[in-house]
Amino acid sequence: MAKPIVAIVGRPNVGKSTLFNRIAEKRVSIVDDTPGVTRDRIYADAEWTGHEFALVDTGGIDFDENDALLPAMRNQARLAMEEADVILFVVDGKVGITDVDEQIVGMLRTAKKPVVLAVNKVDSIKGIPDSYEFYGLGLGEPIAVSAVNALNLGDLLDAIVKELPENVEVADEPDTIRVAVVGRPNVGKSSLVNALLGEERLVVSNIPGTTRDAVDTYFKQDGVTFVFVDTAGMRRRGKIDAALERYSVIRSLRAIDRADVV
Repeated sequence: MAKPIVAIVGRPNVGKSTLFNRIAEKRVSIVDDTPGVTRDRIYADAEWTGHEFALVDTGGIDFDENDALLPAMRNQARLAMEEADVILFVVDGKVGITDVDEQIVGMLRTAKKPVVLAVNKVDSIKGIPDSYEFYGLGLGEPIAVSAVNALNLGDLLDAIVKELPENVEVADEPDTIRVAVVGRPNVGKSSLVNALLGEERLVVSNIPGTTRDAVDTYFKQDGVTFVFVDTAGMRRRGKIDAALERYSVIRSLRAIDRADVV
């Protein structure tokens, strides 16, 4: 079964990557005081009280149109929100509510997903009352945390797993064999599936990246039901350019997670 996805979003330099690393229990994301260090989404498996989920770190959301990279980073965060089952919105408890925070709230309302509000950089219990200001965002109870020293991290994770969807097995017929077809872009994955099916069900093109999503196709042979899952091409992160291609990789990873054979 595919793990639920929790996407961490927020404006630059609020501590998203530090919180990501703390939850994932390993230093996966680059952490730096320079805003905008995380430009690509980064994924890690996480677990709390027996609940497993995939954690997605995103680049900081800003609305300064003078920076050419920011629209692409905003788009990455928006796509992560669309794919997520739960959104973890991180704000800066030392700075308070900003105009950018309120603009991000508008994006969150459009996404229509459960949102957990984390007020980061609350370094001691004495600072918790300062987080009450964030009730003003209209997202429910703000949870004061410190990603650096793990203050209230358990409360935050409790709130996250409370919003996770129930684990549901893929609704296939009994004895269905799921086969994920994966590989680099333009190696002929869709052509191979079409050849196995004996018909042209999938779009085939010489243009890399034609398959943007994981596509399920059912096929019966000698009384056995197969599901061929054609996935988007996967490349090393350093060679990925298009925002949409980055977004499609997580769906390929989920297809692998659900497959019996790859």
